[in-house]
Amino acid sequence: MDILSKRIKELRKEKKWSQGELAQKIEAADSRQISRYEHGWITPSVETAVKIAQAFDVTTDYLLIEDAPRKPFIMEDKEVLKNLENIQKLSEKDRDCLFHIIDALMAKKKIKSFAQELS
Repeated sequence: MDILSKRIKELRKEKKWSQGELAQKIEAADSRQISRYEHGWITPSVETAVKIAQAFDVTTDYLLIEDAPRKPFIMEDKEVLKNLENIQKLSEKDRDCLFHIIDALMAKKKIKSFAQELS
Protein backbone atom coordinates (compact mmCIF):
# COMPACT_ATOMS: atom_id res chain seq x y z
CA MET A 1 0.00 0.00 0.00
CA ASP A 2 1.48 3.35 -1.00
CA ILE A 3 1.48 6.38 1.28
CA LEU A 4 -1.45 8.08 -0.49
CA SER A 5 -3.68 5.00 -0.13
CA LYS A 6 -2.66 4.59 3.50
CA ARG A 7 -3.26 8.23 4.39
CA ILE A 8 -6.68 8.37 2.72
CA LYS A 9 -7.82 5.33 4.68
CA GLU A 10 -6.31 6.55 7.99
CA LEU A 11 -7.80 10.03 7.68
CA ARG A 12 -11.21 8.71 6.65
CA LYS A 13 -11.31 6.38 9.65
CA GLU A 14 -10.10 9.17 11.93
CA LYS A 15 -13.08 11.29 10.81
CA LYS A 16 -15.33 8.23 11.16
CA TRP A 17 -16.56 8.72 7.58
CA SER A 18 -17.74 5.91 5.38
CA GLN A 19 -16.27 5.61 1.91
CA GLY A 20 -19.60 6.89 0.60
CA GLU A 21 -19.43 9.99 2.80
CA LEU A 22 -15.93 10.78 1.57
CA ALA A 23 -17.05 10.23 -2.02
CA GLN A 24 -19.82 12.80 -1.53
CA LYS A 25 -17.47 15.33 0.06
CA ILE A 26 -15.01 15.18 -2.83
CA GLU A 27 -17.66 14.75 -5.51
CA ALA A 28 -16.35 11.31 -6.49
CA ALA A 29 -18.46 8.85 -8.45
CA ASP A 30 -19.21 6.55 -5.50
CA SER A 31 -17.74 4.63 -2.58
CA ARG A 32 -16.13 2.10 -4.94
CA GLN A 33 -13.86 4.86 -6.23
CA ILE A 34 -12.71 5.61 -2.66
CA SER A 35 -12.12 1.89 -2.11
CA ARG A 36 -9.93 1.81 -5.22
CA TYR A 37 -7.91 4.76 -3.91
CA GLU A 38 -7.50 3.11 -0.51
CA HIS A 39 -6.32 -0.16 -2.02
CA GLY A 40 -3.94 1.60 -4.41
CA TRP A 41 -5.68 0.20 -7.48
CA ILE A 42 -6.12 3.68 -8.94
CA THR A 43 -4.54 7.03 -8.16
CA PRO A 44 -6.64 10.17 -7.83
CA SER A 45 -6.08 12.98 -10.30
CA VAL A 46 -4.30 16.09 -9.03
CA GLU A 47 -7.64 17.88 -8.78
CA THR A 48 -9.13 15.02 -6.74
CA ALA A 49 -6.06 14.82 -4.49
CA VAL A 50 -6.53 18.52 -3.71
CA LYS A 51 -10.22 17.89 -2.91
CA ILE A 52 -9.22 15.02 -0.62
CA ALA A 53 -6.69 17.23 1.15
CA GLN A 54 -9.33 19.93 1.57
CA ALA A 55 -11.87 17.45 2.93
CA PHE A 56 -9.40 16.21 5.55
CA ASP A 57 -7.87 19.67 6.14
CA VAL A 58 -4.34 18.46 5.46
CA THR A 59 -1.77 19.50 2.89
CA THR A 60 -1.30 17.55 -0.30
CA ASP A 61 2.30 17.03 0.85
CA TYR A 62 1.00 15.12 3.84
CA LEU A 63 -1.11 12.91 1.58
CA LEU A 64 1.74 12.17 -0.82
CA ILE A 65 5.01 12.23 1.11
CA GLU A 66 5.77 9.75 3.87
CA ASP A 67 7.76 12.07 6.14
CA ALA A 68 5.77 15.24 5.48
CA PRO A 69 4.47 16.89 8.64
CA ARG A 70 0.74 17.06 9.10
CA LYS A 71 -0.41 20.63 8.58
CA PRO A 72 -3.83 22.11 7.86
CA PHE A 73 -4.81 22.70 4.27
CA ILE A 74 -4.78 26.44 3.74
CA MET A 75 -6.09 27.34 0.33
CA GLU A 76 -8.31 30.34 0.65
CA ASP A 77 -7.28 31.80 -2.70
CA LYS A 78 -9.38 30.06 -5.34
CA GLU A 79 -7.30 31.65 -8.11
CA VAL A 80 -4.20 29.93 -6.75
CA LEU A 81 -6.05 26.62 -6.62
CA LYS A 82 -7.24 27.05 -10.20
CA ASN A 83 -3.68 27.75 -11.34
CA LEU A 84 -2.35 24.72 -9.47
CA GLU A 85 -4.84 22.54 -11.29
CA ASN A 86 -3.75 24.04 -14.61
CA ILE A 87 -0.08 23.23 -14.01
CA GLN A 88 -0.83 19.58 -14.75
CA LYS A 89 -1.99 20.58 -18.22
CA LEU A 90 1.38 22.11 -19.14
CA SER A 91 4.07 20.24 -21.00
CA GLU A 92 6.96 18.92 -18.92
CA LYS A 93 9.25 21.58 -20.39
CA ASP A 94 6.82 24.38 -19.50
CA ARG A 95 6.35 23.00 -15.97
CA ASP A 96 10.14 22.93 -15.51
CA CYS A 97 10.33 26.56 -16.63
CA LEU A 98 7.56 27.51 -14.21
CA PHE A 99 9.28 25.72 -11.33
CA HIS A 100 12.55 27.53 -12.10
CA ILE A 101 10.72 30.86 -11.99
CA ILE A 102 9.16 29.95 -8.64
CA ASP A 103 12.57 28.87 -7.29
CA ALA A 104 14.08 32.19 -8.44
CA LEU A 105 11.31 34.19 -6.76
CA MET A 106 11.74 32.26 -3.52
CA ALA A 107 15.51 32.82 -3.62
CA LYS A 108 14.87 36.55 -4.13
CA LYS A 109 12.54 36.57 -1.13
CA LYS A 110 15.15 34.83 1.05
CA ILE A 111 17.86 37.28 -0.03
CA LYS A 112 15.62 40.25 0.80
CA SER A 113 14.78 38.78 4.17
CA PHE A 114 18.45 38.12 4.91
CA ALA A 115 19.38 41.67 3.84
CA GLN A 116 16.72 43.11 6.15
CA GLU A 117 18.10 41.09 9.06
CA LEU A 118 21.56 42.55 8.45
CA SER A 119 20.26 46.12 8.41
